[in-house]
Amino acid sequence: MAATDSPARTSDAITGFESTFADELTPLTVEWRGADVPDPRLLVVNEKLAASLGLDVEALRSDDGIAILGGAAVPADGRAVATAYSGHQFGGYAALLGDGRALLLGELIDAEGHRVDLQLKGSGPTPFSRGGDGFAVVGPMLREYLVSEAMYALGVPTTRSLSVVATGRGIHRNGVEPGAVLARVAASHLRVGTFEFAARNGDVLQPLADYAIARHYPELAELPPTGGGNRYAKFLEGVVERQAALVARWMLVGFVHGVMNTDNTTISGETIDYGPCAFIDAFDPAAVFSSIDQGGRYAFGNQPAVLKWNLARFAETLLRLISPAPDDAIAIATATLSTFDAVYEQHLNEGLSAKLGLADTFVDHELIDDLLALMAEHRADWTGTFRALADELRGRPAPLDILLPRDASDPWVARWREALARHGRDDASTADAMDFVNPLYIPRNHLVDDALRAAHEGDLGPFEELLDVVTHPFERRVDRVKYTAPASEEFNSSFQTFCGT
Repeated sequence: MAATDSPARTSDAITGFESTFADELTPLTVEWRGADVPDPRLLVVNEKLAASLGLDVEALRSDDGIAILGGAAVPADGRAVATAYSGHQFGGYAALLGDGRALLLGELIDAEGHRVDLQLKGSGPTPFSRGGDGFAVVGPMLREYLVSEAMYALGVPTTRSLSVVATGRGIHRNGVEPGAVLARVAASHLRVGTFEFAARNGDVLQPLADYAIARHYPELAELPPTGGGNRYAKFLEGVVERQAALVARWMLVGFVHGVMNTDNTTISGETIDYGPCAFIDAFDPAAVFSSIDQGGRYAFGNQPAVLKWNLARFAETLLRLISPAPDDAIAIATATLSTFDAVYEQHLNEGLSAKLGLADTFVDHELIDDLLALMAEHRADWTGTFRALADELRGRPAPLDILLPRDASDPWVARWREALARHGRDDASTADAMDFVNPLYIPRNHLVDDALRAAHEGDLGPFEELLDVVTHPFERRVDRVKYTAPASEEFNSSFQTFCGT
């Protein structure tokens, strides 16, 4: 375990840090430092993100900058800490999880005035490592970098990736693999699991709630702490709304998180922790990719129900803040949780209507449900189908012919065209509007797998090309046709994702 009895190496290659979380919520943190990095090498750095954080890219590329990004040094004005949290993992409660391989370096203010965390992932063992080595390897860290940046480009709220540094340390996983550290940027790392820990440990719950409100829901900060419509009841409402909207966005782009534990459910409403994640090719609500999800708890179609369950665990932590009368608190929390389904369905159906070229305020439930049933029956490619429908409007039937049998799809297409005509939608502008919300390129699993295999062998070319494609998901490029094709059935039948721990 990394020692704390000697001072950490400091550097001013990255400056401008604050540490409000560590300063105000000390009981939830342990000051720590990362492990030494034998042979650091910068694999990728997000120059646009760095600029938005006021960071000097050349300084990041310097030896001192790489030392910070790799965990061997801390910013001179930073305060590196590992944070404590609990969590329900696959439904079972773990009283103490925490940052077992991560360090929060502090907070930066971005170009829009937002406070964000900069955290290292894979920087070595901490007091929360629970017997693990605290390190990470190149493949999973590049996966998180690529997928999180793709999600950002798709418009899905997400943590982002600043860099990946290869450490030169051999890590024992499936044999010896090259070590790496990811630098992650988040609105914060506050989780449902943070509240689960605080609710069971001393008097830190209310300060934590007030901190989260001030940081993520500042419009609630002036509300009274007690009585009807108090700030904590409204806080719960806000988190429910953001998370319902988030999971709807996941479903609209075909994203499977893979490990929706409560410690991976953020208070900010951002997607976090791209471990055994994947995107569906063939539409299948039962799709599971994670090697550890043997029971399908976190299957694609289960994600809304699991998220609602996680939010119920969050609500439990707030009960004594919502009202000193238990029955009243439970009634308020239950009423708030009961709104989840309607909020989620509204976001999902408005999104699906937009994907079909209809006004997002007009929802034809039967038309949508029948398309989803058709796609599931014929295992149609989720991403490709919506782009093919736009091509259908342009008089190019070939793409849809590949995805769905004409005898099955023609009656639905006729109904869809009738709905468009009723709402005054002309073919050309509707197709263009559909292309604006329906991606052409996503991180398809076989392409990610190929890129990470090449990176493991030292060739970053396929990763860099795939990153360029998926961070421009709506722009058709004639030289990128291979990135639109789904994987073969042979690949899909055996493909699994792993946590990368």
